[in-house]
Amino acid sequence: MDWFENYAPFPVSFRDAKGVILLDILPQGQCINAARYCSTLDRLKEAIRRKRPGLLRRGGVLQHDNATPHSANLTQQWLQRYGWEILPHPAHSPDLAPSDFHLFGPLKRHLGGMAFEREDDLISVLTNWFDNLDVDFFRVGINSLLLRWQKCIDLHGDYVEKVWKSELQCV
Repeated sequence: MDWFENYAPFPVSFRDAKGVILLDILPQGQCINAARYCSTLDRLKEAIRRKRPGLLRRGGVLQHDNATPHSANLTQQWLQRYGWEILPHPAHSPDLAPSDFHLFGPLKRHLGGMAFEREDDLISVLTNWFDNLDVDFFRVGINSLLLRWQKCIDLHGDYVEKVWKSELQCV
Protein backbone atom coordinates (compact mmCIF):
# COMPACT_ATOMS: atom_id res chain seq x y z
CA MET A 1 0.00 0.00 0.00
CA ASP A 2 1.14 3.58 -0.54
CA TRP A 3 2.35 5.26 2.64
CA PHE A 4 -0.66 7.59 2.89
CA GLU A 5 -3.48 5.13 2.25
CA ASN A 6 -5.79 3.58 4.82
CA TYR A 7 -4.97 6.08 7.56
CA ALA A 8 -1.31 5.18 7.63
CA PRO A 9 0.64 5.96 10.80
CA PHE A 10 0.87 9.72 11.10
CA PRO A 11 4.00 11.45 12.39
CA VAL A 12 3.48 14.29 14.83
CA SER A 13 6.74 16.10 15.44
CA PHE A 14 7.54 18.72 18.01
CA ARG A 15 10.64 20.66 17.09
CA ASP A 16 12.58 23.84 17.56
CA ALA A 17 15.43 25.46 15.65
CA LYS A 18 17.80 22.76 16.92
CA GLY A 19 15.83 19.74 15.74
CA VAL A 20 13.16 17.26 16.71
CA ILE A 21 12.32 17.19 20.40
CA LEU A 22 9.64 14.51 20.18
CA LEU A 23 8.41 12.37 17.31
CA ASP A 24 5.07 10.80 18.12
CA ILE A 25 3.73 8.45 15.49
CA LEU A 26 0.02 7.89 15.73
CA PRO A 27 -0.65 4.20 14.96
CA GLN A 28 -2.69 3.27 11.93
CA GLY A 29 -6.42 3.76 12.41
CA GLN A 30 -6.09 5.80 15.63
CA CYS A 31 -7.37 9.32 15.97
CA ILE A 32 -6.05 12.08 18.15
CA ASN A 33 -8.44 13.25 20.83
CA ALA A 34 -7.83 15.58 23.76
CA ALA A 35 -6.76 12.78 26.12
CA ARG A 36 -4.28 11.41 23.59
CA TYR A 37 -2.96 14.91 22.86
CA CYS A 38 -2.44 15.63 26.58
CA SER A 39 -0.59 12.32 26.88
CA THR A 40 1.62 13.42 23.98
CA LEU A 41 2.20 16.76 25.71
CA ASP A 42 3.29 14.85 28.84
CA ARG A 43 5.86 13.00 26.72
CA LEU A 44 6.89 16.28 25.09
CA LYS A 45 7.46 17.89 28.49
CA GLU A 46 9.74 15.01 29.50
CA ALA A 47 11.56 15.09 26.15
CA ILE A 48 12.21 18.82 26.56
CA ARG A 49 13.61 18.22 30.05
CA ARG A 50 15.98 15.58 28.61
CA LYS A 51 16.99 17.28 25.36
CA ARG A 52 16.75 20.99 26.24
CA PRO A 53 17.51 21.24 29.98
CA GLY A 54 16.35 24.49 31.51
CA LEU A 55 14.07 25.40 28.62
CA LEU A 56 10.90 24.93 30.68
CA ARG A 57 11.88 27.18 33.59
CA ARG A 58 9.39 29.80 32.43
CA GLY A 59 6.89 27.38 30.90
CA GLY A 60 6.76 26.46 27.24
CA VAL A 61 5.67 28.14 24.05
CA LEU A 62 3.72 25.94 21.69
CA GLN A 63 2.28 26.53 18.28
CA HIS A 64 -0.58 24.37 17.20
CA ASP A 65 -3.67 24.99 15.14
CA ASN A 66 -7.25 25.20 16.39
CA ALA A 67 -8.09 21.53 15.85
CA THR A 68 -10.52 20.10 18.39
CA PRO A 69 -7.91 18.16 20.41
CA HIS A 70 -5.85 21.34 20.72
CA SER A 71 -8.72 23.58 21.80
CA ALA A 72 -10.55 21.10 24.05
CA ASN A 73 -11.05 21.97 27.71
CA LEU A 74 -8.83 19.08 28.82
CA THR A 75 -5.95 20.38 26.69
CA GLN A 76 -6.48 23.97 27.82
CA GLN A 77 -6.39 22.83 31.45
CA TRP A 78 -3.13 20.93 30.81
CA LEU A 79 -1.54 23.98 29.20
CA GLN A 80 -2.68 26.26 32.01
CA ARG A 81 -1.49 23.85 34.72
CA TYR A 82 2.04 23.83 33.27
CA GLY A 83 2.11 27.49 32.26
CA TRP A 84 2.58 26.89 28.56
CA GLU A 85 1.87 29.76 26.20
CA ILE A 86 0.10 29.09 22.92
CA LEU A 87 0.93 31.20 19.92
CA PRO A 88 -2.34 32.33 18.35
CA HIS A 89 -3.14 30.55 15.13
CA PRO A 90 -5.81 31.98 12.81
CA ALA A 91 -8.32 29.40 11.59
CA HIS A 92 -7.59 27.79 8.21
CA SER A 93 -4.01 29.12 8.07
CA PRO A 94 -1.75 26.32 6.86
CA ASP A 95 0.66 29.00 5.72
CA LEU A 96 1.51 29.57 9.39
CA ALA A 97 1.91 25.89 10.28
CA PRO A 98 5.56 24.80 9.87
CA SER A 99 4.46 21.23 9.23
CA ASP A 100 2.40 22.37 6.26
CA PHE A 101 4.79 24.89 4.71
CA HIS A 102 8.16 23.35 5.61
CA LEU A 103 7.92 19.70 6.65
CA PHE A 104 5.30 17.80 4.66
CA GLY A 105 6.69 18.64 1.21
CA PRO A 106 10.16 17.18 1.85
CA LEU A 107 8.64 14.25 3.74
CA LYS A 108 6.24 13.51 0.88
CA ARG A 109 9.12 13.65 -1.63
CA HIS A 110 11.17 11.30 0.55
CA LEU A 111 8.33 8.78 0.81
CA GLY A 112 7.23 9.14 -2.81
CA GLY A 113 7.08 5.81 -4.60
CA MET A 114 7.75 3.78 -1.48
CA ALA A 115 5.45 0.98 -0.46
CA PHE A 116 5.35 -0.74 2.91
CA GLU A 117 4.03 -4.16 3.78
CA ARG A 118 4.20 -3.54 7.50
CA GLU A 119 3.45 -0.53 9.66
CA ASP A 120 6.77 -1.03 11.49
CA ASP A 121 8.66 -0.55 8.21
CA LEU A 122 7.01 2.82 7.62
CA ILE A 123 7.66 3.88 11.22
CA SER A 124 11.32 2.93 10.82
CA VAL A 125 11.65 4.98 7.62
CA LEU A 126 9.90 7.96 9.23
CA THR A 127 12.07 7.80 12.34
CA ASN A 128 15.27 7.53 10.29
CA TRP A 129 14.24 10.44 8.07
CA PHE A 130 13.58 12.72 11.05
CA ASP A 131 16.76 11.57 12.83
CA ASN A 132 18.91 12.35 9.79
CA LEU A 133 17.63 15.83 9.02
CA ASP A 134 20.33 18.47 9.25
CA VAL A 135 19.95 21.08 12.01
CA ASP A 136 19.83 23.75 9.28
CA PHE A 137 16.55 22.24 8.09
CA PHE A 138 14.95 23.10 11.43
CA ARG A 139 16.59 26.51 11.71
CA VAL A 140 15.30 27.48 8.26
CA GLY A 141 11.79 26.27 9.18
CA ILE A 142 11.66 28.32 12.38
CA ASN A 143 13.12 31.41 10.69
CA SER A 144 10.60 31.05 7.89
CA LEU A 145 7.83 30.90 10.49
CA LEU A 146 9.01 34.22 11.93
CA LEU A 147 8.91 35.81 8.47
CA ARG A 148 5.45 34.36 7.81
CA TRP A 149 4.14 35.65 11.13
CA GLN A 150 5.41 39.14 10.33
CA LYS A 151 3.84 38.95 6.88
CA CYS A 152 0.52 37.87 8.43
CA ILE A 153 0.67 40.82 10.86
CA ASP A 154 1.51 43.20 8.02
CA LEU A 155 -1.45 41.84 6.03
CA HIS A 156 -3.83 42.14 9.00
CA GLY A 157 -4.37 38.38 9.05
CA ASP A 158 -4.73 37.76 5.30
CA TYR A 159 -3.57 34.47 3.84
CA VAL A 160 0.22 34.69 3.53
CA GLU A 161 0.73 32.09 0.76
CA LYS A 162 -1.85 33.76 -1.48
CA VAL A 163 -0.11 37.12 -1.21
CA TRP A 164 3.40 35.65 -1.62
CA LYS A 165 2.33 33.78 -4.76
CA SER A 166 0.79 36.92 -6.28
CA GLU A 167 3.92 38.93 -5.42
CA LEU A 168 6.09 36.30 -7.12
CA GLN A 169 3.94 36.46 -10.27
CA CYS A 170 4.44 40.24 -10.44
CA VAL A 171 8.23 40.00 -10.36
